[in-house]
Amino acid sequence: MASAVDRAGAAVPLGGDAPTRLDGTHTVLTPEFVEFNFVLAGLMSRFLALLIDTVLSLLITWVLFMAVTLMSLIVSTGAGSAGKTFMGLGIAAQFVIWFLVDWGYMVLLESLWSGQTVGKRAMGLRVIQDTGVRVGVYQSLLRNLVRPVDKLPVFYLVGGVAALFSGSQQRLGDLLAGTIVVRERRLKIPAQLERPDGDTSLLADEDFRARVAKLTADEEAVLFSAALRREELGMEARLNLFATLAGRLEAELGFTKPTHLSDEKLVLLVSAALAARNAQKRKASAPARRFLQR
Repeated sequence: MASAVDRAGAAVPLGGDAPTRLDGTHTVLTPEFVEFNFVLAGLMSRFLALLIDTVLSLLITWVLFMAVTLMSLIVSTGAGSAGKTFMGLGIAAQFVIWFLVDWGYMVLLESLWSGQTVGKRAMGLRVIQDTGVRVGVYQSLLRNLVRPVDKLPVFYLVGGVAALFSGSQQRLGDLLAGTIVVRERRLKIPAQLERPDGDTSLLADEDFRARVAKLTADEEAVLFSAALRREELGMEARLNLFATLAGRLEAELGFTKPTHLSDEKLVLLVSAALAARNAQKRKASAPARRFLQR
């Protein structure tokens, strides 16, 4: 989705408030000399996210180890002379499980959750390509294949040193895969964005709303930025931007644009659905916030 904006001829800043001076930033410059700024995740927040993921992966590994060990004992008890062979296979299976969980946990979640794992989601972080595009299986495979090297000699020392000296806080795996770790951004959306002019019947479509719910925070930020700043753009840049965004919504995310709607109208309707959903979330969480403030 962000790839759409990378080729759009419009000056639409990506993100909400400007980052503080202490925050590292990564800038993507489009061929039209439009800048998109991403706030880089700090090493401490990345370490805490990694700690959460490590604990979870160890817990998963332990559960699977226990299951395999129990199955090996049950099978070997009734297998007579072949019992030792089954026990040996059980031990070998444990090594395979350890490798698959240790390596596959990150790859699977980053691929399915658009660059997030449980730890990254808890810390508000996300892996993206250094061009601003969401990561896929290929990028996640590359960055995690190098993880054993980044871990050397202990506590990710190699990866930490590489991140300190790289321009965008990239460990070796990130440098190889062309990825960066950024902080999630939330835009403050005015209430009028929830009520676009013209035909809004698409907002009641169940399939439309289901696809809106799958949009990531980065995709929300791009759409909101385009919707809020469209009046600042020249006509050619505006048409180019919304044509590209609408094309990506249809091609990559499965949205269907009725023939009577313009590209800009589709993007505005998606933005309106996102704004309404976020407003509902804030309303639903308000009682809990008031309770905690007492």
